[in-house]
Amino acid sequence: MSLPFAIEQLCQLTREAGLIALPWWRRDPDVITKADDSPVTAADLAANRHIVSGLTALTPDIPILSEEGAEVPYGERRHWDRFWLVDPLDGTKEFIAGTDEFTVNIALIEHGQVRFGAVGVPARDQLYWGGAGLGAWRQTGRQPAEPIHSRSPASPLCVVASRRHSSPDQEALLDRLKGRHDIELTAVGSSLKFCVLAEGGADLYPRFAPTSQWDTAAAQAVLEGAGGQVLRLDGRRFDYPQRNDWLNPYFLAVGKADGALRDLLLS
Repeated sequence: MSLPFAIEQLCQLTREAGLIALPWWRRDPDVITKADDSPVTAADLAANRHIVSGLTALTPDIPILSEEGAEVPYGERRHWDRFWLVDPLDGTKEFIAGTDEFTVNIALIEHGQVRFGAVGVPARDQLYWGGAGLGAWRQTGRQPAEPIHSRSPASPLCVVASRRHSSPDQEALLDRLKGRHDIELTAVGSSLKFCVLAEGGADLYPRFAPTSQWDTAAAQAVLEGAGGQVLRLDGRRFDYPQRNDWLNPYFLAVGKADGALRDLLLS
């Protein structure tokens, strides 16, 4: 099935949203705390307005669910077979702290599965895009885009994790892995963790702390396009069903997991 949009146009929209956010970066932006205690800045809101306007023009018949526009009632959303899932600025805490590890995430969801995604890294002038069965690419600046591929498990096993979120369950998994592998742990912010796996820079991203659907979908598509997987803890492909809240279950993102590593992760 062909995509209902031009990839070049989606990539350009992702770039533009990042450029709109950048003027607030490292400028001590005003921060509003939302009801769920997460922060939002003027950069999030400006990028969101541009993305929503651009997607509406690009695909007027496809509804949009964004972190900054998530008030769509479940009674309406539950009838959506296809929709855009957007995080206009993922890693807002990284943005506020002045690191370059924040992203713009735009994903197309079809029948509860991510079909395609674009991830912009504005502070690095980078863009990733792809989808399962479609391949994955990375572009820096205006250089030619290059295909990217996840790697087979390396030694030491490189594990990427959040700078700000861990949990006893995650530590228990790492301890179990250390019984079989040498482990190298790297802290990375935002959805960029998936992209590091997609470009062959790491092997595993376990997440045993809260995320929302818009945090993961676009970068999952990139990783899957590069040959990786995002798995629920029961081994099924990570999905995006319509439900009352936005919270994801825990998951395991892997580059190319051999049978032994997969069994160990899911045991």
